[in-house]
Amino acid sequence: MPEPTATPDNTAVRIALWRALHVEMDPPPHVFEDTVGLQLVAPDDAWRDRPDMSQFTRPFRASIVARARFVEDLVEEQAARGTTQYVMLGAGLDTFAQRRPELASRMQMFEIDQPAAQAWKRERLLELGFGISPFLHLVPVNFEAGDAWWERLGASGFDSQKPSVVASTGVSMYLTRDATMATLREVASLAPGSTFAMSFMLPIELNDPEIRLGVERAAVGAKASGTPWLSFFTPAEILSMAREAGFRTVEHISAATLAQRYFCGRTDGLRPPNNSEELLVAAT
Repeated sequence: MPEPTATPDNTAVRIALWRALHVEMDPPPHVFEDTVGLQLVAPDDAWRDRPDMSQFTRPFRASIVARARFVEDLVEEQAARGTTQYVMLGAGLDTFAQRRPELASRMQMFEIDQPAAQAWKRERLLELGFGISPFLHLVPVNFEAGDAWWERLGASGFDSQKPSVVASTGVSMYLTRDATMATLREVASLAPGSTFAMSFMLPIELNDPEIRLGVERAAVGAKASGTPWLSFFTPAEILSMAREAGFRTVEHISAATLAQRYFCGRTDGLRPPNNSEELLVAAT
């Protein structure tokens, strides 16, 4: 059977472009600055006119930059406490290693993603002159074929006996509830002092009315592209699952909390929508 053609994931491309658009279109101070993803994608000049870059999607752009900023703040905080491993589940076109080498080089970074998408990213990093830093480990995992990310991670040099930061953003909606529970159990088995940050989608009927149509459209688009959304959780449900998985502490980070932390004082109305995609933070 031939290898799949190396190509970036459509969702990963959209996120990279939203991150760049935040820097280009939203006034400072910027919540998150990333134009390296735009370099990787290298879209045509009309990319800003894509329907998914319109004003209608602005709240979702805010949500993306908010969760990215939160996770990187968390990584920086944990690194200051001596954590030396950072794992990204479904890394996509994340550019932490390229943008923040002074911090990333103090850790061993493990980016887990589908083989074809990761092969494309590796090629682009080399073409652009970024290279693959010695502290960056690209871990291809073919989830469709039943590959166990846990085993591939260990084979890539990850030490499960050392405290780690593990992040999974924009992934849980594509997994079954059982698969999410399995991931929670695996991460909860890490060394004491490890931290897990995971985004999750609330049930669409709980979304604020002004963004519900956009979320419904995104769900339809995901299904049409062959990657349907499978799981939604209320905060109470995801906290309960994390406790059951064995985490020592669990916390729900709401969009309102992110808005207060990163968007307070803005006069342009940019803020993440409430009751859409929010965050779980759990510690072992």
